Amino acid sequence: MNVGAILIGMLPEHLLLGGVVTLMLAEIAGRREAGFAIALGAVLAALAAAGWMALTGFAGTPFPGHLSVDALAVTGKLLVLGLAFPVLLVSRDDFRDTRYYALLLSSLYGASLIPAAESFTTLFLAIELLSLPVYVLVMIGMQRPGGTEAALKYLVLGSTATAMLLMGISLLYGVTGSMAITAFADGLSGGQPLALAGAALVVLALLLKSAIVPFHAWAPDAYEAACVPVTAHMASIVKSGALLAALTVIGTTTLPASLLMLIATLALASMAWGNLAAIGQAGFRRLFAYSSIAHAGYLWFAFLGAGEGRSEAIVYYLIAYALMGLVAFSALPRGTDDAREDRLAALQGLFHRQPLAAVLLAAAMLSLAGLPPLPGFVAKFLVFQNVLAAGHVALAVLGLLASYLGLYVYLRVVQALFMAESPADASARPRALAWLALTLTALPAGWLMFFPGSVLGLL
Repeated sequence: MNVGAILIGMLPEHLLLGGVVTLMLAEIAGRREAGFAIALGAVLAALAAAGWMALTGFAGTPFPGHLSVDALAVTGKLLVLGLAFPVLLVSRDDFRDTRYYALLLSSLYGASLIPAAESFTTLFLAIELLSLPVYVLVMIGMQRPGGTEAALKYLVLGSTATAMLLMGISLLYGVTGSMAITAFADGLSGGQPLALAGAALVVLALLLKSAIVPFHAWAPDAYEAACVPVTAHMASIVKSGALLAALTVIGTTTLPASLLMLIATLALASMAWGNLAAIGQAGFRRLFAYSSIAHAGYLWFAFLGAGEGRSEAIVYYLIAYALMGLVAFSALPRGTDDAREDRLAALQGLFHRQPLAAVLLAAAMLSLAGLPPLPGFVAKFLVFQNVLAAGHVALAVLGLLASYLGLYVYLRVVQALFMAESPADASARPRALAWLALTLTALPAGWLMFFPGSVLGLL
């Protein structure tokens, strides 16, 4: 066992784990109000460690056959840790005790492990570490009477995905005799029925974790019932973790036509249904939930492209999508009546009350719609470019048509921000630390808009 490789290669995870232990000790000592400061310190330290690994080009294998760190793994760690910082800032006014922050760091620990997984054992543990705390976060952060029901739905569907993943891994192990991630590609290349069934179950489990149609039922209820910080965590870090898991498993593997058609069908259905269902929503978080379903479709659509371009398209899309999502959540006006302030009607005339917040929220919406020159346009361009390069012209056309359905959804929000009268009793506004989170997400989003090549060159 290489102790040095374990200490350095897993340094971000060690620092997050140290934060969790410190939070537990603070809880025992009765210092619950220190939760935010401890969690913020742990995330910043872990982010600095991941940044050092990226700058030095660190590569290592802490646990051979189970966990290895390369450039793509470090990029994945930087992504989820970077997203966690604004999520913590948005959380400060809603949560002051240690429980929330311990759960958030535990979920972040799992997300950080996912891109470095080399075996299905490690990947399974990482996915569960990511998911299990979120079930509790939805409950302790619920702002609506239906929070318990939403958390239960999330738990049931998450358990279903876990069972499907384990069954698929079992079938692949039975055929290949290996728990390595490469067993997925080996099973597909062998062509044996059991291996193909196992690979299909693994893909379906990851589709469910991504909230793809028809496995999306938990997302709108959970997003709506949870408070803004928990919804922001699910929309950015949990979504990124699920897609990084899919990228870890599938990678550059050449998929058979039947599996490609399954992914294409469900991805197109998600794009179309997510955008159509979002049109009739009256609440912002529920609208964003359906939007995230549509964006999960775009992300899975990238797997139709050639293997070499998948990681670039997916990671860039995750960066652009998660950043603009966090910009939107940070810019939301917040008060004491969550149900009222979550309604789109509460955003009416925001430009006249908070011009900067309205402009940034509108930019986030237009970026999610994929309009140039915003980051979302480049992200979608990369996805459809890869799909077209792989020869799937008809599927690319259908995907583009489905993406047009989302224009009305996002323009509807923009119309409310700028062209509607402000309610007479409107007093909610973005909170103090939310402005800092807004700045920390808007600046890199602006960099993506003006210098996308500088980021693509690192992927």
